[in-house]
Amino acid sequence: MRNLVYYVAVSIDGYIADPDGGFDAFSVEGDHASVVFGEYADALPAHAHAALGITAPGTRFDTVIMGWNSLVPALQVGIRSPYPHLRQYVASRSNRDVDPAVTLTDDPARTVRELKQLAGLDIWLCGGGTLAGALLTEIDRLVLKRNPVVLGAGIPLFGNGTAHETRRFTLASARPFTSGVVIEEYTRS
Repeated sequence: MRNLVYYVAVSIDGYIADPDGGFDAFSVEGDHASVVFGEYADALPAHAHAALGITAPGTRFDTVIMGWNSLVPALQVGIRSPYPHLRQYVASRSNRDVDPAVTLTDDPARTVRELKQLAGLDIWLCGGGTLAGALLTEIDRLVLKRNPVVLGAGIPLFGNGTAHETRRFTLASARPFTSGVVIEEYTRS
């Protein structure tokens, strides 16, 4: 069965973005980039592939699910289908005008459960924090790019509305880089 993998950059204090939704504080350059642009190249948007002169390898993910606010930055620069190499799902409680390549879902947990039953590669949970909180019971693996920065406030890793329910994960690996980034991988216990 396919896994739902929450692969995301995060600060030391657990924020995936600053209060305005920005993530400029997270390091793109450094020796950890070989993992981001290599092992996780499927999670790069098409315009990044074009700029880097690479193609998505199609070895890790074939589907992405994201919250509406995670899609908005692409829409603001005219990109209506940021991951055309993946099946794209956007969770939204409102009907939205989206590219035909993007599927809206108002029940992301049901959608993820259905996707897990299909053959294919893993499903990438792109964000945001509110969606991750809503899908916590469906997340099979966490891959956190922990950046050596404290934001102090912002969008929490699992959103603000996550109900208290202890979920255990087991640390599978932690790879520190000289850039200060640590890539931590956890599996659901």
